[in-house]
Amino acid sequence: MGSSREIAIGPVAVVSLLLSSMIQKIEDPATDPAAYRKIVFTVTFFAGTFQAVFGLFRLGFLVDFLSHAAIVGFMGGAAIVIGLQQLKGLLGISHFTTKTDVVSVLESVFTSIDHPWCPLNFVLGCSFLIFLLIARFIGRRNKKLFWFPAIAPLISVILSTLIVFLTKADKHGVKIVKHIKGGLNPSSVHELQFKGQNVGQAARIGLISAIVALTEAIAVGRSFASIKGYHLDGNKEMLAMGFMNIAGSLTSCYVATGSFSRTAVNFSAGCESVVSNIVMAITVFLSLELFTRFLYYTPIAILASIILSALPGLINIHEAYYIWKVDKLDFLACIGAFFGVLFASVEIGLLAAVTISFAKILLNGIRPGVEELGRLPRTDTYCDINQYPMAIKTPGILIVRVNSALLCFANASFIRERIMRWVTEEEGKSKESTKGRIQVVIIDMSNVTNVDTAGILALEELHKKLMSRETELAIANPRWQVIHKLKLAKFGERIGRGRIFITVDEAVAASISSKLTSLNNC
Repeated sequence: MGSSREIAIGPVAVVSLLLSSMIQKIEDPATDPAAYRKIVFTVTFFAGTFQAVFGLFRLGFLVDFLSHAAIVGFMGGAAIVIGLQQLKGLLGISHFTTKTDVVSVLESVFTSIDHPWCPLNFVLGCSFLIFLLIARFIGRRNKKLFWFPAIAPLISVILSTLIVFLTKADKHGVKIVKHIKGGLNPSSVHELQFKGQNVGQAARIGLISAIVALTEAIAVGRSFASIKGYHLDGNKEMLAMGFMNIAGSLTSCYVATGSFSRTAVNFSAGCESVVSNIVMAITVFLSLELFTRFLYYTPIAILASIILSALPGLINIHEAYYIWKVDKLDFLACIGAFFGVLFASVEIGLLAAVTISFAKILLNGIRPGVEELGRLPRTDTYCDINQYPMAIKTPGILIVRVNSALLCFANASFIRERIMRWVTEEEGKSKESTKGRIQVVIIDMSNVTNVDTAGILALEELHKKLMSRETELAIANPRWQVIHKLKLAKFGERIGRGRIFITVDEAVAASISSKLTSLNNC
């Protein structure tokens, strides 16, 4: 149903961490695994429903609230938390915290040191972790060996399972997976819960995981679509992900999305269509039917080492440094998400990132750029005099441009006061009563796409203040929607007919002509 040709679907680390950390606060899987499983399936159903609704109502813009900077910080913090939680499997710790913040996890690790633990778990896990990291390094250095890091986890599982089986290491303290139920996933329709005290919390977790999963899937899909040179329809992807997760919730699956690592392998292998997902599904089905009994002796430490080997790819220090260089407010969102996930929780990290991103938008909206313009020599083009020092200011005329799409209640007062401050400064520089005095203020509104009543009122107040100083106001290059609202408010009648112009050059020419006429009359 989606438009991406390369995307590979499956469980991903970030969504898995998100679900694990949030659902454990509702139900402990150790004490009541059946109730925990029911909440997981219910959350998956809600996630799929939200994703499908987003696609049906074309609400793709909601995903953009999680900015790139926020995702970089979120994934970095999540990677560290995931890594610390794998110490349970790597060290063979039995009693471990269900909390996800770094302080609780480290506290749990240090308190568990006093309890007996088997060093063989650590030796086995670290040995294969080194092997997996070397495999990733080889795959990056030699593009022809892209398949080696892809099959390295499978090789690790097979070899470690054989080692434990042949040496009977499970008798010497090595923790193993033991029985895994084989066969196709059973129906979980009867396990969905739409009544009870946890439904609201399940819906909330479903909404958060739906947005995070969509963000990752669409980011992955767009990356590879741009390489292949075709357009990705975000709304179609949402619809496809939604129906996919709804179907998954009915067949004992948890939230799945587009995996970057699997998609990269898929792309490198030369896939050309989504049929590759069908091949993957058949392979998983055969593995569930035939191979699960061979995983009885698989050590838990090897699973921890596989997860740990994938984490360096989630921590992107170079991208964080790039964000710092380009935009400090974006970096603040990145750091907010990182420390929020690391020291509080996944929800707090996401909330901090979204809050900072919204604050950035509000700050830019409340205090937009207002530029003074000048004419480039031998042209009719008017540009920012700070960016183009060669631009010539017209004597007696102040030309300003508002760099905001909206002239509204949030920024109207700031723009009005900024223009009046310019007029006052110019008058202060003037030594004579008439020579050099600002006689006309021209506002270039080419960037303003809409205006509200507060914006119109601010323009009227600006006109009155300028008139008290014997200075005229002119509007240049307004958009059609702005013209329509100014006409409804009868603004043109208040400032005088003929004071709204198509271009800045036309407004300047008319103002100069008006000044010359006034001088001739004198």
